[in-house]
Amino acid sequence: MTNVVDITDLRVSFATDSGTVRAVEGVTLQVAAGEVLAIVGESGSGKTVTARTILGLLPETALTSGAVLLTRKDGSATHDIVTLRGNDLRDVRGRDAAMVFQEPSTALNPVFPVGWQIAEGLKAHSRISDKDARARAIEILRLVGIPDPEHRVDHYPHQFSGGQKQRIVIAQALVLDPGLIIADEPTTALDVTVQAEILDLLRSLPRDFGSAIVLITHNMGVVADLADRVAVMFNGEIVEQAEVRTLFSSPQHPYTQRLLDAVPRVGGRRLRDRVRVADELEPMAVDESATPVVEASDLRIVYPGRLRQPAFTAVDGVNLAIRPGEVLGLVGESGSGKTTIGRAIAGLTPVSGGSLKVHGVEMLDVKEKVFRPVRKRIGFVFQDPATSFNPLLTIAQCVAEPMVVHGLAPNPDEARPRVDELMEAVQLPKAFGDRFPHELSGGQRQRASLARALILGPELLIADEPTSALDVSVQARVLDLFARLQAELGFACLFISHDLAVVDLLAHRIAVLHRGVLVEEGTGDEVLGAPKHPYTQRLLASLPVPDPVEQAARRETWRNLRAHG
Repeated sequence: MTNVVDITDLRVSFATDSGTVRAVEGVTLQVAAGEVLAIVGESGSGKTVTARTILGLLPETALTSGAVLLTRKDGSATHDIVTLRGNDLRDVRGRDAAMVFQEPSTALNPVFPVGWQIAEGLKAHSRISDKDARARAIEILRLVGIPDPEHRVDHYPHQFSGGQKQRIVIAQALVLDPGLIIADEPTTALDVTVQAEILDLLRSLPRDFGSAIVLITHNMGVVADLADRVAVMFNGEIVEQAEVRTLFSSPQHPYTQRLLDAVPRVGGRRLRDRVRVADELEPMAVDESATPVVEASDLRIVYPGRLRQPAFTAVDGVNLAIRPGEVLGLVGESGSGKTTIGRAIAGLTPVSGGSLKVHGVEMLDVKEKVFRPVRKRIGFVFQDPATSFNPLLTIAQCVAEPMVVHGLAPNPDEARPRVDELMEAVQLPKAFGDRFPHELSGGQRQRASLARALILGPELLIADEPTSALDVSVQARVLDLFARLQAELGFACLFISHDLAVVDLLAHRIAVLHRGVLVEEGTGDEVLGAPKHPYTQRLLASLPVPDPVEQAARRETWRNLRAHG
């Protein structure tokens, strides 16, 4: 088979104020026509830099050597991307290779209709009339599964869901019929059901369009579902390459073995039990007769309509309880009401009806002066610590902020001993307290966010998707740390996630939300081992597992469940 991409001894370094940073060291790769190559590795391994080199998307500070040969789909031309500049490089982008970016909301321009943005690529590479460009945009939107494309071609990005926006970005990449699609973490921000649909679409591209795919991801389940071949990167080098089934069944390199061991699996040994055994902690059974820390009865949360739009019921008649020392996992797809319930418990979203008691305080029509003393007993770990930290404050000042706000310390300096204690508890050096948020990696920021949530010694912790943006090895360390701290400190926790495997590792009980309604609740073995509700069954079948053989069977199960509603 003809190689669409042939990379030989690629080396990329970046000139920085603190010296030269070597990102890629001697990478050699080939991608055949119609093949799906997954490049995997933890953050900083060089996988995204390698992929962006194929399109010449590196900044001016990058120093590149080696060869990156990109062959046109019809075989009429081959270009060395490393040597191309200006118009020659622009001619290759979109026509020979195109990119699907990780976050479609930032890849799409909010002020132009999606049809105009798709047609823009056509007009840049060919003489085509507005009418023909619009017709082609409608056709490609239909091919990627956007309903009613004749009308939706004139809609703006904000009028589409997250999964639909990702389909539009894929349509942008496909419109010029390139021989190679580079997909950079295309499903990271999506919940499992939408992710399954996007994977189904990506899987069809080699068959229906003849395009090869270079897939950049840290999700080994996605790799097992989509890839033909896998290249594993570590510290800028490729440490192992193999056919996908061979790699998962018998990984050779120690780093590959560690990477696969770090992947959470549904039905695996519970992390909370494992850390208690390792640390010789006393097993803490949840007392079912204890007064719940959180108790919801027929809970309703309604967002009022604006501009003549009807009100939206986000949570409808939910009953749940969290007892002292218990971890309740709350799962469901985007828009199911998970985060709304977490915010209501924290006093950040008003309750519309029913009853919600937090530490004995009724949240329906609660007054701030009544709830304020309860706030210090609640910790909140946000999904993205990069946006929840003040970029102008040091990490120590951010972590100390709750103590200052609640009057337990007059200023961050006075709170520093407690901050240093928590930094060590979350396995961060005390010196990191003097750094700013942008100077820490994603995993380090998430650990600092956990320290901030715990600094007041809360009896209840609300963790909203705390590991969704982390690669598997960093996620494993954060989850292990979370389980250790929960076992030692004994706080109750609402753990919100769309990753069923992560919830299964940590939670005593799991509650499944669907369109604001609680459809199933029980232990991990009950809910994930023998799901009763059709929605839970679909949710479980949508979750890609790190085993190509098992994933092929699950894919058929998912298609059958989807076909039957």
